[in-house]
Amino acid sequence: MAASGGTKAILAALGANAGIAVAKFVGFLITGSSSMLAESVHSVADTSNQGLLLLGQKTAQRKATKEHPFGYGRDRYFYSFIVALILFTLGAVFAIYEGIHKIQHPEELTSPLVAVVILVVAIALETYSFGTAITESKKVKGRKTWWAFIRQSKSPELPVVLLEDAGALFGLIFALIGVGLAVLTGDPVWDGVGTIMIGVLLGVIAITLIIEMKSLLIGEGSGEEELKTIVGQLTMGDIERVIHIRTQYIGPEELLVAAKLAMRRGMPIDEVARAIDEAERRVRESVPTARLIYLEPDLDRTRV
Repeated sequence: MAASGGTKAILAALGANAGIAVAKFVGFLITGSSSMLAESVHSVADTSNQGLLLLGQKTAQRKATKEHPFGYGRDRYFYSFIVALILFTLGAVFAIYEGIHKIQHPEELTSPLVAVVILVVAIALETYSFGTAITESKKVKGRKTWWAFIRQSKSPELPVVLLEDAGALFGLIFALIGVGLAVLTGDPVWDGVGTIMIGVLLGVIAITLIIEMKSLLIGEGSGEEELKTIVGQLTMGDIERVIHIRTQYIGPEELLVAAKLAMRRGMPIDEVARAIDEAERRVRESVPTARLIYLEPDLDRTRV
């Protein structure tokens, strides 16, 4: 569900941003607004980002090889990390640079009404894209807060699209405010101020995504509740306790579990094997993402 929902959100954002980018560039050529130029570059970056997210989903489906025995699931994390970098470099840095330039060398806007109309239409399209991302995210976030969902989600596409769309929507509002104030006051400096606001917003979102995607790319383990479930399923029957356990997501839907288990003393080897098999089965049923499980039986040497 997470993957299909993520794909739907990506496609909605891709279509919206591609159309918006063209409209914004036309608006910039007509008006000369730096806010419109910053938003145009932002939309081009977002459209490229959605293409990268789709590419990551595609390459992550490759089968495991001798060189990559655990598969290519982390491709989705890699391309999401690249998306965050692009959002920062092409979006935030360019917008801040253009805004400072506009404040230092203000120029009167021509046909500002065109910019306003384009921004209003773009806000409507971006609202649709953002609404799609929210709808698809609600299916998998459960009772978590939105911030917890962004921080804890192992599937990168929905958090990335969610934050991108939020940034795009608020960026359009900032651009509209900048153009509107420039028209109302007759001072084009406000257009530059709106552009800097867009850049700062994109910078905050990009840095947040870079931190989260870097953490996933390096390798994150199970959350507290999931780990508690795994340990609970392991410590049943002839398994007395978990001596130690390590988990790591090697892809959004693929969890690696490795544990050393203290077995009941005096068990025949066939009973040990059966207990291990049963423990694996219980974990897989309770945590479907636990696809790679390595369990090592041992004696509880803490007992006297």
